[in-house]
Amino acid sequence: MTPVELSRTVLHAVRRAVDDGVLSVTVPERAVVTEPGPGGCGDFATTIALQLARPAGEPPLRVAEILRARLAEAEGIRDVVVTGPGFLNISLDEQVDPVAALVREIREKGTRYGYGDALAGQVVALRVPYEVRAEVVADAVVRLVATQGGRATVEHGEPVNLRPVPAPEDPAPLGPDAAQWALLHPAPHDRPRISADHLIQRESNPLFRVRYAHARVRALGRNAARLGFCAEPGPIGLVDPPGAGPFGIRGQGGGRRPGVAAEAFADPFGTSARAGGRSLLGALAHADAGPLATRANADTGLLAPMNAGTAPLAPENPGADSLPVPTAAAGNAESTPAAPTPLLTPLAAHPRILAVAATRRAPDRLARHLVTVADAVLPLLPSVLPVGEEKPSAAHRARLALAEAAGTVLAGGLSLLGIDAPEHL
Repeated sequence: MTPVELSRTVLHAVRRAVDDGVLSVTVPERAVVTEPGPGGCGDFATTIALQLARPAGEPPLRVAEILRARLAEAEGIRDVVVTGPGFLNISLDEQVDPVAALVREIREKGTRYGYGDALAGQVVALRVPYEVRAEVVADAVVRLVATQGGRATVEHGEPVNLRPVPAPEDPAPLGPDAAQWALLHPAPHDRPRISADHLIQRESNPLFRVRYAHARVRALGRNAARLGFCAEPGPIGLVDPPGAGPFGIRGQGGGRRPGVAAEAFADPFGTSARAGGRSLLGALAHADAGPLATRANADTGLLAPMNAGTAPLAPENPGADSLPVPTAAAGNAESTPAAPTPLLTPLAAHPRILAVAATRRAPDRLARHLVTVADAVLPLLPSVLPVGEEKPSAAHRARLALAEAAGTVLAGGLSLLGIDAPEHL
């Protein structure tokens, strides 16, 4: 059961409660499911009971108990626990892997993942002024409306119903991609910045982060093919021992990759690493290096394969600002399955974001969502390819499939915004 399917199951439970006469509410359009927060349990959690308590005129715990009984009967759900003021914590059947199920859905639908029927059969008439930003926003809205089964038309003249704050100057000198982003990423009521910052290839530039994440995922796929394995959805097998970072990577003292500080991976762009002179982007900069390229193993002095999980070649006399070179992973990467990766939440939210962006004529929602997806996938990438003499495993294939799913979402989203998704960057 994917998060999208689970959201529909939650709404079905609400509808059943209304039909049974035990709840008197309007069934909401959506039910948000996320990873359980502090004090929660299970695979997913939802605040739907808190959301419905006031309109139902019932205490949140009472609403939660009503929904809990109906959710517990649904296929694919093993258990439902109520915690706190009325949070519903849902455990799926053990054979259901939410990560693998979501990845399979994205692989099946490709860049059409997230398309729906929220505007099926509707014609959305857009009337815009003769202004470059209004034209660009309207063009993106036309594509977004089409993802939800609708059709949008664009006309000029009064009365205007789509008037974002105009650009302060001509964005054309930025080039087509940066100009599109500069006009679409800010909210309609915000004045866009038309500056060379959109062209700088740094982590401070959100457009660069999105396009870089996509190019990195494509590079991992090419390198995996050279190593003789391909993507296959399944348990991602990320180990998270005590004291480790979010992907089972600890600092100097043990863990799967003792040469890399955990903080560098907890922060997608290595705020802690930058204090030492190099960010994680620097450590990932060699994604296109062939898998047969070599590096010096800091511990053994032997040569080991270089891949996306390694840092650039260490200097002969590394100083205090050098990021230590990681060594081969210790132990079996599949030994302990991990909880769903934080990347799962933004990938699962993509259909909802597309629907909101289309119905509210807000391509900025999609642009900001792509930044969220990029920032969530970047910390995963160093663990996708095997390190040193480690052999490709089912976990590596599953991580590659998850990364490629994120790349698919990024490519589809950029296309809807009229921006190129590069294979190389």
